[in-house]
Amino acid sequence: MSRVQLALRVGDLAGSIDFYRRLFGAEPAKVRPGYANFALEDPALKLVLLEGEAGQSTVLDHLGVEVGSAAEVSAAAEKLAGEGLDTAREEGVACCYAVQDKVWVHGPGQEPWEVYVVTGEAGVLTSCCSG
Repeated sequence: MSRVQLALRVGDLAGSIDFYRRLFGAEPAKVRPGYANFALEDPALKLVLLEGEAGQSTVLDHLGVEVGSAAEVSAAAEKLAGEGLDTAREEGVACCYAVQDKVWVHGPGQEPWEVYVVTGEAGVLTSCCSG
């Protein structure tokens, strides 16, 4: 299964967790210092909340597509490169308390998109948006 990812940088992490819990009627899949995510099936969405500066308005951090295997990441990388898009591959990187393989591309407005698979857990929150 794949799902779209929306990563938001929020000024009130606890308030945002509470809001999205009520909006989607679901508990977060993961909550760690400075970070939370909701792995929803309906709608098929991975909502990532990254703690920003206190009081800041919510802003887009990055977008993505979560896939089920490293082979799917490789296939996406080949497809995107074949379409003439500039891609950046990362393998075994720690990101958002997880280890991931991914490929990055940027949309026409420089919005970062990643196609990624989670391959393990990481003990630290690191910047996800290096692509």
